[in-house]
Amino acid sequence: MPELSLTVLCCIAALNFASAGDGLEEGTAEEGKRADVQEGRSAREEGASLVMDFVEGAKGWRNIDDVVMGGVSSSRISIAKGLAVFEGKVSLENNGGFASVRSEPQDHDLSKAKGLLLRVRGDGKRYAFRLRTSASYDGISYESRFKTVAGKWMTIDLPFDTFRPVYRGRQVRGADPLDLKSIKTFGFMISDNQVGKFKLEIDWIRAYMPDTARQ
Repeated sequence: MPELSLTVLCCIAALNFASAGDGLEEGTAEEGKRADVQEGRSAREEGASLVMDFVEGAKGWRNIDDVVMGGVSSSRISIAKGLAVFEGKVSLENNGGFASVRSEPQDHDLSKAKGLLLRVRGDGKRYAFRLRTSASYDGISYESRFKTVAGKWMTIDLPFDTFRPVYRGRQVRGADPLDLKSIKTFGFMISDNQVGKFKLEIDWIRAYMPDTARQ
């Protein structure tokens, strides 16, 4: 069978990144519990291991927006004072409605951790954080969603048992469990019909161990 063209691969990837809100509930109770507004460093942060920061830039991160399937949403990720800034504009025109960024594939073994902490400052909108266990363009992603508070720095707590397998915008029933030994990429997405400009600043991503989890 001949190899798929780059255009076809891009379209497949776009479908995989399509609105995470389709077929999923919005604003779940779990989402609210996981969003912790913190002004200082918590005990959990002190015991967490750094997975990624942005001191040296956002090298390797790329945007994947609905443009590849005909939409007109746009995004970019850049560095400002050591912070990653994911920003752009979401539009529903031409059946679009999402914008996303994804890190370059690397090997990450998080099997000893219980979950991830994200230090972010948002705009009051909802975002999804995504993990992938394959370096391929297409395939299942595992996501956990969170809501930001406009202008507030927040430490978002995402236990691994809250990540759900999704493919082309819908939850995958019967999918393999998230393999924490084989994490390849991290990503952020905005969808859920949240039209207009958006901006999410990311300070760092940390992994916390079971003994640092809140009781």
